[in-house]
Amino acid sequence: MRKTATLVAAASAVAMMLGTASVVVPGAAQAQEDLVAKGKKIAENRKKGNCVSCHQYKGAVSPGNAGPPLVAMKARFPDKAKLRAQIWDPTARNPATIMPPFGKHEILSEDEIDAIVEWVWTL
Repeated sequence: MRKTATLVAAASAVAMMLGTASVVVPGAAQAQEDLVAKGKKIAENRKKGNCVSCHQYKGAVSPGNAGPPLVAMKARFPDKAKLRAQIWDPTARNPATIMPPFGKHEILSEDEIDAIVEWVWTL
């Protein structure tokens, strides 16, 4: 994700300097789609993220309801870094949460968390 994000950021900076609305980075859209798909796969994996056991979201099979539904995530978390922090360690904002601290307890790798963030942010 970091390499793709860096390319997109660099292209956006160039576009702003040139006064154009946007610049298309070859392969960036496909890389983003692949990362979102990877995030969804990790999130639905019962041995990894297992988000579906607590959260409802569009297309979820047998979702739980212990956590809030994953809808309007860009509106709820306009700053993607705050969404990542919530997944990495939800106990920082709410010590009584039942959501596991996926990063703090090394349940998921940094790359896996990045992928889940990208997927969740599309919901």
